[in-house]
Amino acid sequence: MTVPRLNVRLALEAPERQGDGMGGHAVVWRRLGWLWGAMDAGAGRERFAEVGPESVVAWRITLRGAPAGDQRRPAAGQRLRLGARLFRIEAVAERDPEGRWLTCFAREEDAT
Repeated sequence: MTVPRLNVRLALEAPERQGDGMGGHAVVWRRLGWLWGAMDAGAGRERFAEVGPESVVAWRITLRGAPAGDQRRPAAGQRLRLGARLFRIEAVAERDPEGRWLTCFAREEDAT
C-alpha cells in the first residue's frame, strides 16, 4: 500500500444545538481542530433542489488514523471544511488493516 499524500488542510467541525432564548434552538458548527488529508472526487450527479439543479459529488478523503473515541477521529454527522467548501461526512472506515489511515466518505454541500 502506498502512503497517501496528505496535502490539504481541513477543519473538522461538529454540530451543536444552541438555544435561541425563545424555547427553540439553532444548529451551530464548532471547530474541533485541523487535519491534513488527501481528497479524491468520486462520481457526481445532478439533483433538483428548491432553487433548481444542484451538483452533488461524492468524495473519499484520506486522513491519519485515530482510535475510536479520539477527538481527532471524524465521525458520521460531522463535516470537513476547506475554505468555503463543506464536506458532510457520511461514514468513516479504516483504509488499512493496521488503522494508520482513515477514509471519510463525504458529500460536498452548499455553504449557504
